Amino acid sequence: MAEGIKLAVNGTLMRGLELNANLLTVGAEFLYEAATTPHYRLWSINDVHPAMVRVSQGGVAVALEVWQVPPAGLVQVLLQEPPGLSIGKVTLATGETVLGVLGEPVLCEGQREISAFGGWRSYCGALVTPEL
Repeated sequence: MAEGIKLAVNGTLMRGLELNANLLTVGAEFLYEAATTPHYRLWSINDVHPAMVRVSQGGVAVALEVWQVPPAGLVQVLLQEPPGLSIGKVTLATGETVLGVLGEPVLCEGQREISAFGGWRSYCGALVTPEL
């Protein structure tokens, strides 16, 4: 892909998950798995999708994927995201800053915080694993 914008995704846009087709339809290309710096918190929004929020203290590193998205496709992907999710800047553990999907803090009110899981895939895996 000659032209594109790096986009960090931390939930249902990731490979094999419910909204991944939204990236594939616009010609996005998976680049690599990554993690954020430990400056984010993660919430489950009704166990349907996550919301990642940057915090000034008490954050964790969140597992995510980085995709290269055609500029015109970025708008289409954003318009298809659930309400309360938006595009902002995300700092990766490598120090690189890329655009990423973030949640509005109000979206997280009354929702389950899942930061301790370190990512959406880990949280979803815990949901289907029977407790011992």
